[in-house]
Amino acid sequence: MASEDLERSGARRLTAFVALLRAVNVGGTGKLPMADLKRLCEQAGMLRVSTYIASGNVVFESPLLEPEVKARLGEALQSYAGRPLGVLVRTAAEMAAVVRANPFADKPPAKVSAIFLDAPPPTNALDEAIGATVEALALGLREIYVHYPDGQAETKLKIPAARTGTARNFNTVTKLAALAAAL
Repeated sequence: MASEDLERSGARRLTAFVALLRAVNVGGTGKLPMADLKRLCEQAGMLRVSTYIASGNVVFESPLLEPEVKARLGEALQSYAGRPLGVLVRTAAEMAAVVRANPFADKPPAKVSAIFLDAPPPTNALDEAIGATVEALALGLREIYVHYPDGQAETKLKIPAARTGTARNFNTVTKLAALAAAL
């Protein structure tokens, strides 16, 4: 359907989205083959679905609004796994904004992460972080940015406000933003 036909029919335009699953295929937990994730998204009504690396990243289009996308994916994932799986959703525009807002853009992208949250982080989120030694943190709109100079595997950093979020390094964030922008 052409965009003018969509507007006349009252249907919504398609929006490109990125969905980030929490605790999937990391450290032996939450096994979810990416072919199954793609199929689940398609069955939930998502269009032009593609996955990126085996850690629960999926890019697609949908005429739904972000809360509806999140709800549909959450239901599909719970049906598949038999338990709730965390899923965070961003539009292509929001992912591009995360890339542009990176306060550590001058650092190696593999050592910088965005921790994606459902809501804005509390203003005291950085004050409540414990165990930081060389790490640097900054708040975003619905993200917490972290620079791990010694790598994320070696850190003792704990961020209570990020407990229900999911982190992606900036190599992945940048690639997901580009894939979503290409839809």
